[in-house]
Amino acid sequence: MIIDNLKDSAESIRKKLGREQYEYALVLGSGLGDLADEIENPVVIDYHDIPHFPVSTVPGHKGLLVAGKLEGKNVIAMQGRFHFYEGWSMDEVVYPIRVFHLLGVEKLILTNAAGCVNTAWNPGNLMLITDHIKLISESPNRGPNIDELGERFFDMSEAYCLEGRQKVKEAAEDLGIDLKEGVYMMFSGPNFETPAEVRFARLAGADAVGMSTVPEAIAASHMHMKCIGISCMTNMAAGILNQKLNHEEVLETGERVKKSFQKLVKETIRRW
Repeated sequence: MIIDNLKDSAESIRKKLGREQYEYALVLGSGLGDLADEIENPVVIDYHDIPHFPVSTVPGHKGLLVAGKLEGKNVIAMQGRFHFYEGWSMDEVVYPIRVFHLLGVEKLILTNAAGCVNTAWNPGNLMLITDHIKLISESPNRGPNIDELGERFFDMSEAYCLEGRQKVKEAAEDLGIDLKEGVYMMFSGPNFETPAEVRFARLAGADAVGMSTVPEAIAASHMHMKCIGISCMTNMAAGILNQKLNHEEVLETGERVKKSFQKLVKETIRRW
């Protein structure tokens, strides 16, 4: 059963980390994994060494768990996440989030690289996710409910914690970061969206599009974990600038803004 595998994974990680209680988990998206290098006294665990854990296959995702101190708080960071387009089931995509819950993690910070749909913004902007749109039918909670994790039917009206979002905004203001706020829309990938799909996303109320984050936020809501999400606008979405898209641009923009991104996440952890 899935719950037994989750418990096996959590116990394996717990043995490597000792008795420390970890309050925060960070999921670091494409080009953003270097934040884990800021963690003090790190314990590094390869995904391959965790029973039942998936293994990331995407360039820019190292496939490591890094645990230690960040701004004086105990954190676990994922250098690399799992995507639906890689062929993982939704259960596997959110597997680490469920393991973190079993480890006692209460606060989840999701980050991603996203295509910018809002034409008033620019590549390099950071966006605080206020809500999301998921039109793909598959859900991480499809199938029998895992009662030990949460109830069958659960609320999603505050998928992204209001208190946490306020802390991010305060941190951005004090750091002088021009933080945007908006709605993230998930597409399944791995292809980038078409210009028509981007126009549809804009009409639907989205400010950014991407291929991750939403399943993890759903799993967090199911387990009553507090969750916030921050997107790095790595490129203007298809059709806006009439130029072709590529993954190298995603990584390059992530590299360019990583210092301000790291400062924002660290200051948020200090405050939240």
